[in-house]
Amino acid sequence: MFQSLVSRVIILTILLLTLVIGIFSLFHIRREQDHLLSSTRESAELLLTTIERAIFNSMRVGNSEDVQAILEMVGKSHRLEGVRIFHPDGTVLKSSHPEEIGRQVEAETLVMFQNRRSVGIFPVNGSDILGMVRPIVADERCGRCHGKGPQLVGVLNANYSLADTNEKLQASTRFFLLSTLVILTVLAAGVSFILLRFVRRPLQQMADKMAQVEAGDLSVRLPQAGQDEVGSLMGSFNSMVGYLEAARSELEQCHFSQMARADRLASVGEMASGIAHEIKNPLAGISGAISVLADDFDPEDPRREIIRQVLEQIGRLDKTAADLLSFGRPSKPELSYVDVNNLVKNTLFFVSQHPEAAGIHRVNELTRDLPPVWVDEKQLQQVLFNIIINAIQAMKGSGTLTVQTEGPLVEGRRYVRIAVCDTGGGIPPADLEKIFIPFHTTKTQGTGLGLAICRQLLEQNGGTIAVENQPGLGATFLIDIPVRAGAPEAEKEDQRAQV
Repeated sequence: MFQSLVSRVIILTILLLTLVIGIFSLFHIRREQDHLLSSTRESAELLLTTIERAIFNSMRVGNSEDVQAILEMVGKSHRLEGVRIFHPDGTVLKSSHPEEIGRQVEAETLVMFQNRRSVGIFPVNGSDILGMVRPIVADERCGRCHGKGPQLVGVLNANYSLADTNEKLQASTRFFLLSTLVILTVLAAGVSFILLRFVRRPLQQMADKMAQVEAGDLSVRLPQAGQDEVGSLMGSFNSMVGYLEAARSELEQCHFSQMARADRLASVGEMASGIAHEIKNPLAGISGAISVLADDFDPEDPRREIIRQVLEQIGRLDKTAADLLSFGRPSKPELSYVDVNNLVKNTLFFVSQHPEAAGIHRVNELTRDLPPVWVDEKQLQQVLFNIIINAIQAMKGSGTLTVQTEGPLVEGRRYVRIAVCDTGGGIPPADLEKIFIPFHTTKTQGTGLGLAICRQLLEQNGGTIAVENQPGLGATFLIDIPVRAGAPEAEKEDQRAQV
């Protein structure tokens, strides 16, 4: 039950209402109690003043017997428990109940007089009494009986019953409690109805529709109820599902398009591989035949230049056919442990013989004691050679080529990284995501298969290739190859890295 948000809100609301209305009711009950006690006290003081005047008038003329009669007459009131005059030592002198004359007054009454309090509430015979005392002081008019000068001749005491007051207070308390219970019941029922009708039901509908969406049905919609927060939430839900439906349709179309494109590329790849295989042999024959014919011409014969250009174009066709074969039917790697630093040095030696590398400044930053990697050495060298040649061509005859090696730890696994940096113009941002796509090229010559073949060969050897581009400043190609567990010196390198 408490797992439901609506149930928790209802219970907390009822508890809060109970607390607030309870405090409000207690305040009013206490206020009503004070009001009733104040009214009772005023009535008692008025009655006591009347009795005091009647007694004074009788005693002034010396009719002390009338005082007893007055007390007995007044004491017949059902609201009075008794009226008496007692000596300051507590002995009853006159009383509305003659049988208590000569006895001692209640201890509470005597203490109240001695403490100079005129009013007090205390229990007598199981019921609450409002006791009032007022000293009787003789003045010059009483000199005939009590002598000259003011003196205390007695204490007038009236005990006013609080039974009626308590009964009214109990009735008021019952009324407030019953009213509180009725108000709480009505408010709790109203809050519960509102939450269940306008919050829980729409939320349950949303939960059911969301389950259908999770199951793959994106055609569901919620009836938008009103313009409040819940209605707005339902509208947002419908919009979200609509966007999801449109996105799924778009993804499906894109998926079908990619599948069709992949199928076409696969067909083109198979066809290109077949064509390349069929072209290579005739090209080799043509190249040989033209070379033999070239030997028949004199060294100064201008036709030898034509022959040279023909052989150069045949070489380009042969390379294109070789690239198509490499991409369409990559050979299986022959794996062995390879020292990357030595591989980089050997590759740079071959690159230095390339005619386009003449004006390029080469910088080597090789980390010592790199662990060997488990790869096909020829394929890795082919990848490195291809990337370096691309970097040299990007610098167009002048610039700095930097080749770095390092052994970083990535997510707890050791890699050997080769970074090839150039200071060319960088890669246009529009072409950055397409450079590894087959047949995509920005050069006037080439098939666009170089980087695609590089990525393919690296994936065969468990490695990856990425590019960091700075337009106008150059590009950096990063080759990461994982170090095989148990490789020579690999454990030693890990220990050094931890130290």
